Amino acid sequence: MVVCVCNAIRETQVREAARAGSTTACQAYRSLGRQPKCGQCTPFARAIIDEERAAA
Repeated sequence: MVVCVCNAIRETQVREAARAGSTTACQAYRSLGRQPKCGQCTPFARAIIDEERAAA
């Protein structure tokens, strides 16, 4: 599933970034060499990161 249309970031990429230590959407995007643009995706990215952190 695509999380961020502006940056073409997929859910799997956000999950991998969370597993690698990203705790916020901005950190996850930076780890992928991108940054949030319109911001509509950040709540969804944050939820994915929180889910990954809870599972760890």
